[in-house]
Order: sequence, then structure tokens, then C-alpha cells
Amino acid sequence: MPKGSKILVLHGPNLNLLGFRETDVYGKQPLAEVDVLVQKKADELGFEVRIFQSNHEGQLIDAIHEHRNWASGIIINPGGLGHTSISLRDALSGVRLPTIEVHVSNIFAREEFRKTSLISDVCVGVISGLGGFGYVLALEAMDDHLERLL
Repeated sequence: MPKGSKILVLHGPNLNLLGFRETDVYGKQPLAEVDVLVQKKADELGFEVRIFQSNHEGQLIDAIHEHRNWASGIIINPGGLGHTSISLRDALSGVRLPTIEVHVSNIFAREEFRKTSLISDVCVGVISGLGGFGYVLALEAMDDHLERLL
């Protein structure tokens, strides 16, 4: 792990309802438990993390902008905004930080509109369908990616 790596973890709209909303699709694990997993894995890898959830596109974009000089990379679950937000895509592209996109459900096995992500092409990778564990894998993948940049 590159010394001093800092990772911004962003949860988009409706992710605050994890564990409650459509548990047959999103699972029963609440977001607070996902955040504990993220923090634990970050500690193991020696990352400093900041975790932020918002149901508002502009707040997510502001967080990306505000952390552009702090973060070494971004892990984002854009929720439904991944399928609709050119502005979120432009923010990620504009800060030029390695980004990994995470989805709790398997977006490729769902409705047709969910199979297209507007942000995937500005990300170094996409993890989909592995529940909260996808964030753990994203941190491991970010660690590997940042090591290869050295």
C-alpha cells in the first residue's frame, strides 16, 4: 500500500435504506455494517478513509470536488445516479483520481436501464452483485491499483 493513501468512499441515493429496502435485491445488511467492514479493511490495508452518503447528486459532486487534493482514490456506489448523471461522471473524470464503481446488487441481471452506467468508463473497475463485500474487494483492488502506479 502506498504510504499515506487516502480513500473517499461515497454511497449514493437510497443506500441509507440498505437492510430495509427490497432485501431480496439488496440484502439485509444495513449501511452502518457496510461502513464497519470498510473501516476494518481500510485499517488492515493502512488506508485512511472518509465515508459519505447522500441522497443528493450535488452533495456527492461537492464531496468529490472537496476531496480532490486529499484523496488518493475514490470508491463510489452511485446508486441510481450511475445510470442517469452526466454531472457525476464529469466530476469523477474532472478530478482525475482512480475510481472504482461498486453496486450491491448485480446490475447486469436486473432491469435493462440498470445495465448501463454512465460512470463506468471513467473508473478503473466495477464490482457488482456482491453485496457489502463488494466494498471490501474495491479497497483491495484500489490497493493493488495504487501499488502499480508507483
